[in-house]
Amino acid sequence: MAEAESREALLRREYHGQTARIRWHDLQTYYAHGSVIAVAADLDLVEVAVQLGLDNTAQFQQWIADKRIAPVHDEQALAWYEGDAVLWAVVAPPWVLVQVVDERPSESS
Repeated sequence: MAEAESREALLRREYHGQTARIRWHDLQTYYAHGSVIAVAADLDLVEVAVQLGLDNTAQFQQWIADKRIAPVHDEQALAWYEGDAVLWAVVAPPWVLVQVVDERPSESS
């Protein structure tokens, strides 16, 4: 059990360090290869990457059934392209997970 926990912690640390904002235009090659997965805004992008790294099939099946993760569809890709969208992204081989950047002002002002 400790080995699984340490692997999870390692993955979380690695994916957290690799998560960054990126312009949709810079992801076109990955999109063309069908490697880009959209993650719902209410999910933690790093947690999704960790569960992918842990091969948590049951969790992914649930997220897919709930339409909380899915391959980026053509209409969304076009909207992001035309809007010059900036997304959060993390590479969780063989996928690139993306999530819309929340630009809302903080409520703590």
